[in-house]
Amino acid sequence: MRHFDLCVIGSGSGNSIIDESFDDLSVALVDKGERFGGTCLNVGCIPTKMFVYPADLASSVEHAKRVGVDLGAASADWPAIRDRVFGRIDPISEGGEEWRRSNRNVTLYREAAHFVGPKRLRIGDETITADRFVLAGGSRPYVPDYPGLDDPQVAARVHTSDDIMRLDELPASLVIIGGGFVAAEFAHVFSAFGTKVTVLQRSEAMLRKEDADIAAAFTEQLASRVHLRLKQQIVGFEMTDRDTVIVESVDAKGIHYDFECERVLVALGRIPNGDLLNLAATGVETHPDGRVKVDEYQQTTVKGIFALGDMSSAAQLKHVANHEARVVQHNLLHPRRMIAADHRFIPHAVFSDPQVASVGLTEAEAKERGKPYVTARQNYGDVAYGWAMEDTDHFVKLIADPKTKRLLGAHLLGPEATTLIQPLIQAMSFDLDVPSMARGQYWIHPALTEVVENALLGLKL
Repeated sequence: MRHFDLCVIGSGSGNSIIDESFDDLSVALVDKGERFGGTCLNVGCIPTKMFVYPADLASSVEHAKRVGVDLGAASADWPAIRDRVFGRIDPISEGGEEWRRSNRNVTLYREAAHFVGPKRLRIGDETITADRFVLAGGSRPYVPDYPGLDDPQVAARVHTSDDIMRLDELPASLVIIGGGFVAAEFAHVFSAFGTKVTVLQRSEAMLRKEDADIAAAFTEQLASRVHLRLKQQIVGFEMTDRDTVIVESVDAKGIHYDFECERVLVALGRIPNGDLLNLAATGVETHPDGRVKVDEYQQTTVKGIFALGDMSSAAQLKHVANHEARVVQHNLLHPRRMIAADHRFIPHAVFSDPQVASVGLTEAEAKERGKPYVTARQNYGDVAYGWAMEDTDHFVKLIADPKTKRLLGAHLLGPEATTLIQPLIQAMSFDLDVPSMARGQYWIHPALTEVVENALLGLKL
């Protein structure tokens, strides 16, 4: 039975832990995924945003008309867009795998694995042991066992975010099931490219975990671009004789609907992959939702076994996994001087049209926690650059504590929201009070950042 000093399960952020600091250790890296490199590189953040960028260009045709510019009719060459994306990503994945195989102290296993005892891992036909483990095996899309999915013809037309970007052709029609960021981003991508998109959401709004003002405005704006149906429960799928799929749903009043489409995207979130590892055999405990339990040092309930990323974090975000990987790396190298992960101010973003970016508490959360707070809302169109853009739909909403004069939350909806939010994240992270942030620096005029400046000045502190 082969023994290693360290075993890392997962080739995403977990892979980044193994650098020259571990050259004197024997390391096993285990990942059975179809492609090396994890979710973000292959099926998540990077390829989706490489689709979003051309979608932004295509959708700019309508925005341009507001300022008197006719860009003509947008058309998308789906195979060219797809091949540009994966023609760049796949070689990175393949090159990363080749490079890992060349590491003298690293043994790469590309097979499924599960624990069969304390710190004892079965990989294919081999069993290994290790002094320490890192569980960084990511997550997978959640697909309910819908009636009709057992039909191979239906199943071939029902996709998740893991495979829909590799379609051979742009579908003429697409039903998206879900209302979170994955549904929102793909609704933008496919509708911008000319697909007739229908979004079926089970609750009363898209992005319902966002601040209520953001969710309401986003829902209204998305509904102007796609066929959005709220409060819909999926009943099942059925194949037609036209080589299309019927998605049947029922609303809160019990009324049934049939939506016909060429393809279906199920975008209902992701499941941590811990359940595939038989963690109980090694003593690692999990939360009811399947996440691995970790302490502030990212260590599990078993000493010497750490976890990070989607496998353990409620925030399934690459920047969170990267932060946790740095923490775990330090704690592996310095077990007597371990550092804690900082999860105080985790931002997130939705790269749709419009963009959404948020950090901290929503107004509802501040109210639930009994915190004193004030809010300010600044419209893009009320600052010079937003006025030049003829913007009438987008805004910044800030929430602050009137006693401490610190931000509690920041919520942006509109162009460049994912960039504009960064100084607000910085202020919260480094404990900068609102008056100092607003008045203690120059804000370039007439840059769009003035929408942030004016929102800060609008807080009645």
